Amino acid sequence: MTANQRPIVIALDAMGGDHGAPVIVEAARHYLKIDSQINIILVGREEVLHQYIPPAELNARLTIHHASQEVSMSELPSKALRGKKDSSMRVAINLVKTGQADACVSSGNTGALTATARFVLKTLSVVDRPAIITPLPSLRGRTYVLDLGANVDCKASHLFQFAVMGSELVSAVEGITSPQVGLLNIGQEEIKGNEQVKQAHELLVKSKLRYVGYVEGDDIYLRDIDVVVCDGFVGNVALKTSEGVAKMISRRLKEGFSQNLFTKLAALVSMPILKNFKNKFDPRHYNGASLLGLRGIVIKSHGGADATAFSNAIAVAKKEVLANVPQRIATQVARHLEDGTTAQVAV
Repeated sequence: MTANQRPIVIALDAMGGDHGAPVIVEAARHYLKIDSQINIILVGREEVLHQYIPPAELNARLTIHHASQEVSMSELPSKALRGKKDSSMRVAINLVKTGQADACVSSGNTGALTATARFVLKTLSVVDRPAIITPLPSLRGRTYVLDLGANVDCKASHLFQFAVMGSELVSAVEGITSPQVGLLNIGQEEIKGNEQVKQAHELLVKSKLRYVGYVEGDDIYLRDIDVVVCDGFVGNVALKTSEGVAKMISRRLKEGFSQNLFTKLAALVSMPILKNFKNKFDPRHYNGASLLGLRGIVIKSHGGADATAFSNAIAVAKKEVLANVPQRIATQVARHLEDGTTAQVAV
């Protein structure tokens, strides 16, 4: 970092997730060692955080911001929003709102995080609803999918905005000039799909996005495509199903290789291939879902993330800060609205 560059400040919800402070403090320590451009604010109860990080270790790059409450993983979003105004989650988001932090990362309750971030930061003036996006591994590298659960029911205009936001994010963080965008459907034929998907398809065909048409679930992993758009209900089911299949394959492989001496020897011979496979599809490398459409950067880490996975979510936050993602999204959505792209379909 040069003398003229100011550090990027990331606020971490240190009490969120399945593992809470121990994992998040470890992730913070690790990330500070590998990236001199980042400063971190650990947000949470001081008495708890000091159990894992002594005051002598704190400095200009690593500080603690006290928050007296925390949001549980099973808490209703409405309860968290009304009754937990001093939660580590809300305080971390508030630091983004006030400019004390450039981004927030939390592995806490998804519903509460989405509701709180939307309430505190507000959506961009040209965006109706925020959406959750994350990359998934594919044969070509990775495919970004949204929405993954923020919006269960969507109109065609919402799906169109998701497509614009997803395309701009991938362009910003992956350096792809014109990302390929597909609309998730039950088939690639024009006659298939419900009315909202068909109407969204019409909007996307008329847009200036690099729209490739309908895609099916297996295309997320097999096809050369950058962004796949769907509503939050479908996206979340697809994500959880994919995670389940991956876990099942992993367990079956372990069972198969441990049956007898012969299979154990086969596992030993196959170890380099298995390790390579595991590294390519390790979900920790894809941790860090973005809440797009907000007036600030909020990254959702998986609730069960370990320190390595949470560190990756911090890296995602840094990328979005450097790329000024909210401003880019605001500009692009406004441009498409000015083009009259959404005028043909009722919102």
